Amino acid sequence: MLRLTVFIALSALAVYASRASLGSWHAHGFYRFFVWECVICLILLNFRSGTQWFRDPLSARQLASWALLSLSLLPLGLGVHLLRRLGQPDAQTRRDRRLFPIEQTTRLVTTGVYRYIRHPIYTSLLLLTWGLFLKHPSWVAAGLATGASLLLVATAVVEERENVRYWGPSYEAYRRETKRFIPFLF
Repeated sequence: MLRLTVFIALSALAVYASRASLGSWHAHGFYRFFVWECVICLILLNFRSGTQWFRDPLSARQLASWALLSLSLLPLGLGVHLLRRLGQPDAQTRRDRRLFPIEQTTRLVTTGVYRYIRHPIYTSLLLLTWGLFLKHPSWVAAGLATGASLLLVATAVVEERENVRYWGPSYEAYRRETKRFIPFLF
């Protein structure tokens, strides 16, 4: 019962945060909402498994899980920092209520982590997702992690279309020079 209550509460927060995008599958926030739902389910699935978070702490699986979970903070922190510092977010200039304030940038950021990947915050979600999966692998967890990964790709594809509409040829050139999630690979 506690897990259901937590799921409903966290889902309500995700709905509230995504409310402007949920009516349009043409908005990247629509897909991102479902990524969050998968992550919430993975977290709660792991708590259902009891002490899986700390069982066999030095096993390869647990070490890999903690590495991914810890590493997920790096692209998130770098991405948010650069968007705030260099992207010059301005809700008055970019009047799109479907965008979070941090996404309402007025300058295209192509330096730092953005020099290598276009979506460091989504990379962070990928690392988080697979780190959660490794806590207690199961077929259900694999389905949720795979679903979240595919939805993140969909989120990025839709966001890139939005960025091409807003930034035009400069974003097209940037997209040709960088990878989506993993530097030099993908």
